[in-house]
Amino acid sequence: MTIRKTLSLTTAFALCATGVFAQDVTLTIESWRNDDITIWRNQIIPAFEAAHPGIRLDFQPTAPAQYNSALNSKLDAGTAGDIVTCRAFDASLQLFERGQLSDLTDLPGMANYSDVAKSAWSTDDGSQTFCVPLASVIHGFIYNVDIFNELGLEVPATEDEFFAVLDAIQEEGSYIPMAMGINDQWEAATMGFANIGVNFWRGEEGRAALIAGESRLTDEEWVAPFRQLARWSQYLGRGYESQSYPDSQNLFTLGRAAIYPSGSWEIAGFREQADFEMGAFPPPVPAGTEGCYISDHTDMGIGLNAASPNQEAGRIFLDWLTGAEASTLFANAIPGFFPLSSAEVTLDDPLAEEFLSWRGQCESTIRPFHQIVSRGTPNLSNESWTASANVMRGTWTPEEAGEALQAGLSSWYAPHQ
Repeated sequence: MTIRKTLSLTTAFALCATGVFAQDVTLTIESWRNDDITIWRNQIIPAFEAAHPGIRLDFQPTAPAQYNSALNSKLDAGTAGDIVTCRAFDASLQLFERGQLSDLTDLPGMANYSDVAKSAWSTDDGSQTFCVPLASVIHGFIYNVDIFNELGLEVPATEDEFFAVLDAIQEEGSYIPMAMGINDQWEAATMGFANIGVNFWRGEEGRAALIAGESRLTDEEWVAPFRQLARWSQYLGRGYESQSYPDSQNLFTLGRAAIYPSGSWEIAGFREQADFEMGAFPPPVPAGTEGCYISDHTDMGIGLNAASPNQEAGRIFLDWLTGAEASTLFANAIPGFFPLSSAEVTLDDPLAEEFLSWRGQCESTIRPFHQIVSRGTPNLSNESWTASANVMRGTWTPEEAGEALQAGLSSWYAPHQ
């Protein structure tokens, strides 16, 4: 950084501290959280703008399934917004390595994050950080408490109990046992495979073994989750193959389905739409498994488009995100997105508290294919979408899914060759 830029940045932060920015600036925010529009526009944006006259925020989300490709196209074309919501690990690392995300290593508020929290948005050696760690999400199952009470169902803890509950709902016939479709494919992998699989590959132990080449995707711990997914199909209701993500959300919030396999990121939207009490349970533990595991995924960071003409204003906004005010605001404005900052926050939402309590009961891991093993072609994370959906629609066996994923990984990743 030149002396001139350093002085300019220092001046900008000094002006920020007094609540005044030197010139009117509008920062456009790219995000895949299209269901958070009202929260951003009614809570987060007003809080920031009230303290920072002269800087305005414009939240412009893209549908989750299209976000990565749309963002990449915009960045390449020079039309992307100033602020970029960052996927965890490799997708954002690639953007940084291409020079499309600014280096935020020296952002003052980065001191509020542990190395683990920053690892999802840092270079492999940890020397540079390019996105502010904003939130993690926890996978699990959300259920309709009224339906469970009506049918006399107990919350399942094991895989056998889980399927017994599904069978009971199916037999009674008034409700769809689970609301999930596979039209968009990513749901099958994210809400299915990555959700339940952690108990089979034992969290970080299995994920590290895969990265090191010590286990293969044809091994039992990676094929077994596909076997469970294959069983899910009979409980998803008619037409699940063409059912979209919003369709599934609507089925659950309208009270037509008893269970929704997903995670804590749904809480805010469901609170607005559902008029019944909701509970949650972690992924059921298979027979013979010791302990339990949850996917507590470093889901969302916020970065700065390196081509943005508003670098100073962008850094002011990002630094605000690192503090206690923003952490508390996010935790309660978007319940289910759990802060990664060291700032202390109190959660108001009991369903969010339920998800968060699992951190004290089970070992945490992240989604299995987001770091290192999806850097080549084919992209293992994206390939898992197709594999999971194909298993659920019955066009692939669980074994064929494992073989296809392993073949793709072996074609480019040295530890698996």
